[in-house]
Amino acid sequence: MPEELTRAEREQLEAELAELEGPRRQAVVAAIATAREHGDLSENFEYHAAKNEQGLLEARITKLRARLQDAVEVDESKVGAGGVVTVGSHVELLRDDGEAMDVVISSVGGVSPESPVGRALLGHRAGDEVVVDAPRGQWHARIVRVGS
Repeated sequence: MPEELTRAEREQLEAELAELEGPRRQAVVAAIATAREHGDLSENFEYHAAKNEQGLLEARITKLRARLQDAVEVDESKVGAGGVVTVGSHVELLRDDGEAMDVVISSVGGVSPESPVGRALLGHRAGDEVVVDAPRGQWHARIVRVGS
């Protein structure tokens, strides 16, 4: 199933990708070049650290490109339409232990729709009782409000 993103989420990921592919990549290449100037590469900590950083950077770039390529943009005019929780919805919850929670269903800086909370909320509306099957145990909550 493709990842659903709002326009703002897509733009945030695109901005991160541009930063990684531009200035961050250039900085790592410069660090590798500087470390090479220190001589023997077999015992050159700076060189190995820079190469490791380059590997992590390239892995993140590959992951971001794949996410953006496969993602489907959510029609934000329909977010929260009819009071149903969708990707991009702001949801107020009241847990059965009395704790109030405000979450945004988003795989970019929010509660992922693939997470236990996200899966429990999607498709529900204000007033519904939900059961969250979390790693530390199951808990119950009532959806107080759904907005965009």
